[in-house]
Amino acid sequence: SPEVTVEYRSGLPSVTVPLPSKNDRCRFTLKPISNTVGDFLRYLKDEDGGIERTAVYTTDDVKIAQSTTIDQLVQNDFKLLINDTTYTVQAPEQGRLLSMSEDVTTMDDIKAMISQLHTSLNIEQFQLQREQDILKKMEDLQVEIEPLEKVRKELATRAEKRTTFIVYSGLAYMALQFGLFARLTWWEYSWDIMEPVTYFTGYAMSMAAYAYFIVTRQEYVYQDAADRQYLLGFHKKAKKVKFDVQKYNFLKSQIYQCEVDLKRLRDPLQLHLPMKDAEDIARQD
Repeated sequence: SPEVTVEYRSGLPSVTVPLPSKNDRCRFTLKPISNTVGDFLRYLKDEDGGIERTAVYTTDDVKIAQSTTIDQLVQNDFKLLINDTTYTVQAPEQGRLLSMSEDVTTMDDIKAMISQLHTSLNIEQFQLQREQDILKKMEDLQVEIEPLEKVRKELATRAEKRTTFIVYSGLAYMALQFGLFARLTWWEYSWDIMEPVTYFTGYAMSMAAYAYFIVTRQEYVYQDAADRQYLLGFHKKAKKVKFDVQKYNFLKSQIYQCEVDLKRLRDPLQLHLPMKDAEDIARQD
């Protein structure tokens, strides 16, 4: 029968196993530190639905725990049980693991190097998955905010019309006041009579501006006053139609946060660059 073999490929142990149902051999690439015997046995069952029983034993027929890491497993020969068939597996050369790097001298160095390799192999997959999650979340938020956006646009248009009406009404009042004072000054009365009237009228306008400051705690500036009227009109009409302003603002902030996360995720400086490399690039710039 075909044998089960273990060999290193690109620094990772690859186990080639004959699948009973498919009559074919399948290669499983494992991670020495993060993968365990239990992971390997689960991969076998996922690949071939006809596998019902799996186990790993030492050459002395002692069962190996599923929590045993792959790097510990491949250090010695072992037996692999698949259904009713037992395969004797020869461990790869002891020096193969250490030859992955000339600078590796301790198990801590091995774990650190494998962790870096694991990160390099999986960071792109993680980023793609993260990007898909963010895009899906944005899509759900866009669907949820779409009906609110239609109502908001209608309310914004009505509030803008109201603000424009108030602004032009103020201009019409000033023009009417100017015409009235001109009529009274040059046709009905004289400047000597109208001068105190214009003085007190101007002073009344100053009092009105000061009253505006007392109420709003803001200096009377035309643009600020117009914006205030817009907001008052918008919220008044939103309350009438029961438009949830807080929910709309929350959804908009969530969409903005997704856009920021997506931009940061797609930033070339954030892709595959360790901190030391990023600092070197920043120093060169």
